[in-house]
Formats: sequence, structure tokens, C-alpha cells
Amino acid sequence: LMPYHSHVDPEIVVGAINHLIDQVSDGKTVFYDLYTNVQKQQDPNKRNTGLFFYRGNPDAPFAIVCPGGGFSYVGSLHEGFPLALEISKKGYNAFVIRYRIGSEQWATEDLAAAIAYLFRNAEILEVSTKDYSLWGGSAGARMVGDIALNGVSPYGGGNLPKPATAIIAYTGQSTYSSDFSPAFITVAANDGIVNVNTVERRVENLKKAGVDVEYRRYQSAGHGFGLGTGTDAEGWVDLAVRLWQRHMTGDTSNRDLWQRPATGRSAG
Repeated sequence: LMPYHSHVDPEIVVGAINHLIDQVSDGKTVFYDLYTNVQKQQDPNKRNTGLFFYRGNPDAPFAIVCPGGGFSYVGSLHEGFPLALEISKKGYNAFVIRYRIGSEQWATEDLAAAIAYLFRNAEILEVSTKDYSLWGGSAGARMVGDIALNGVSPYGGGNLPKPATAIIAYTGQSTYSSDFSPAFITVAANDGIVNVNTVERRVENLKKAGVDVEYRRYQSAGHGFGLGTGTDAEGWVDLAVRLWQRHMTGDTSNRDLWQRPATGRSAG
């Protein structure tokens, strides 16, 4: 079902899904539509778009995870839900986007719509709009790179800030600029889809442009390794979170609270 992904662990997948099931059993909403009914009638491709919510602590910053799939499917089971669950365990609020397939432009427009949605509804959702991050793997990382490069507005999301940090996993996208968001970039040397040299040229170009970049090259994790559990990439999510934390510039007085394990929340 996920030909562009590897090292899919059924226990990890099921655990992340069961977390959502438990949230629903507790009366919490776990999925939010990006578009209105009118918008979905005008463009039926938007019907299945939305955000899955893995709650962290109240008023902590949020992350949006963009799974890959070559814009032919959205690999949330392996590359979305498990990552979001790990981020939420660290106290941050994590969302997994279900975007339109078939076009990078459409998918990035959906990501911009998701950012705008969270900014509009931050108080209801109990999330902070300060210092948000975007996470993406493969095709999802292209979406993240588009926003980190061009901002939200060119994709219809309005005049909103770029992410405080862009987490970009195994994509061959090569764009860069001096005002690109600080980035964590990772790939495996044996990636059969992405040219590692392309990734490393981008890293060097970003660094030369003055962008703070942390780069991790693994040897044998392949393409689409998700959490990297059982590979030499295991633990990369922790490193990416640390970079994100270093670039949090808003009110950090509650950071110790955010980083505590997330507790139960009554907000629907």
C-alpha cells in the first residue's frame, strides 16, 4: 500500500491509530476539515482533506506533519501518525495533514490552508501560533520546502509567518534562499529514490546563504524510513525537535511545561 516507504512497523502503525481511537472514546475531536462544504462542492478533490490532531500540552506550539507518497497517496499510517504521536509525547501539538494528491501545487495550497486554519482557530484548539514547525518526508518535504522558501501567501494562505523550523526528510528538492526557514535535513546514503548529492548540495547552498541547517546523513535506512525505528536513523526525530526548540523566539516562559509529557485534555 505504501511503495515509496520502507521499514513499516505494524506495531508502531497500530499504536498511533489506537491513540486516535482512544481520543475519540474520550470524547475528543481528532479530525478537522480544512475547507467549507461550499468549497468542497466547488472542488470535489478537497472532500477528503483535513487535519488529524495529536494533542500535546495546552498553548504549546504546533507542528504540521506532511507525509509523503509521491503525490499519488498520503502515507499517514507510517510517516504521519507515528511522527505526530512522538512530537505530542514531547508536549507539543501535532497535526497530520491529509492533502489532495495528484499535484505538488494542490498539496502545498492545502498546507497553506492548514496553517491559516490553525491560526484562525488557535484559541479553540488551545495551540500557540508562535514558533510553529513544518515536518515533511519525500513529497511532503517538498511541500514544507515550498512554504519555507516562498511563505504562506503565494499558496493562498494569507500573510502569515514562515515556520520557525522546517524539518525536511529525504527529498530531492534543491531550492534555497537566504530567508529560507532554519532547517533540519536528513537522508540515507542508500536512498533508492533521492540522489544524496542533490540533498547535500542544497544543504551547502543553504549554509552559504546564511541559513541555520542541521544535516544528518544515515547509511542504510533507505527511502521513506519514517521514525527510522530499527535502522541507523532511529532517534532523528529527537534531534529535529531540539533544532526546533533552539529557534523558538516567542514567549518561552512555559517551555518546561510544554516539554512535559502531554496530559489528558478536555477540549473537543
